[in-house]
Amino acid sequence: MPATTAPTPDRLWTVAQLVALSATVALIIGFFMAPSLSLKLLWSLAIPLVPASLLISPQLWRNVCPLATLNMFLNRQGGGRTLQNGTLAATGFVGVVLFLTLVPARHVIFNTDGTLLAITVIAVALLALFSGGPFDAKAGFCNSICPVLPVERLYGQSPLVQIGNPRCTPCTHCTSKGCIDLNANKSAVIAAGPNKTTTYWVRTVYGAFAAAFPGFIIGYYTTIDGPLSTAGTVYGTIALWMAGSYAVAAGLVAMLQISSVRGLRILAAASAGLYYWLGAPGLAEAWNLPDVVIWAIRLPALLLVVSWAWIALTQTNGGRRPKTA
Repeated sequence: MPATTAPTPDRLWTVAQLVALSATVALIIGFFMAPSLSLKLLWSLAIPLVPASLLISPQLWRNVCPLATLNMFLNRQGGGRTLQNGTLAATGFVGVVLFLTLVPARHVIFNTDGTLLAITVIAVALLALFSGGPFDAKAGFCNSICPVLPVERLYGQSPLVQIGNPRCTPCTHCTSKGCIDLNANKSAVIAAGPNKTTTYWVRTVYGAFAAAFPGFIIGYYTTIDGPLSTAGTVYGTIALWMAGSYAVAAGLVAMLQISSVRGLRILAAASAGLYYWLGAPGLAEAWNLPDVVIWAIRLPALLLVVSWAWIALTQTNGGRRPKTA
């Protein structure tokens, strides 16, 4: 009998990408046809797995992300512009704004309205598809204006598992610096600015986002779903928590002279821990599960976060005290 050839890793990733893209299409159809079930599958099953996967390795998500698949589809036919240093800050700002706009909107639109969520997902998908055409590889969307990129960078700083990037073989250097696929350890630090050994990093757009992110998570989980008329309360409450989080983080950075290399890892661990601690009750309630499930979610998640933080912080430069900005 002829020997069978085992599938290559790249081919397996291709299959996974097609499955993820097909699942996204099925979810979009479900948002119209069976919104209750489809929304539960997205918000109470798929999305909660993403932060943990980013801690393990950002490539677990980025290698199968359906938006990345769309982003790279058209540029295979001739796109070539790269993302240069002069536009990195602007595109990073856009991604942060999109994230801070879309996530709180869950409480007033996307957690309950399948139709509007479907329209929004389609709009973002088209943006990913057509922004890929003029640019090389992931420069048009994934490495620039993607609203998930700020979180990918934060949680993906110190992958527990090293996984390759089959989408970009060979690498074309589509992004001049800070590509998370090239070096996950440095992507967030580069995004926070060049002065990584000073306290200035917390005053950059990405540094401020990271410092405010624990408060963003607390603010999200201390607000509830409501009609569109409650949007002001939702965004205002989250903004207040973000301001408090930033004030505490910036104060500690200035007082203890914490570099971005260590500070961003501490903020990532705090954010991930808060996400699973505060989100666990809602996940159990969504599936009508007993309260014991809350701890069945919290404890493994906290173990993962603590393990990640220990490894991430021991990989830094030994806690060298930075110079004052």
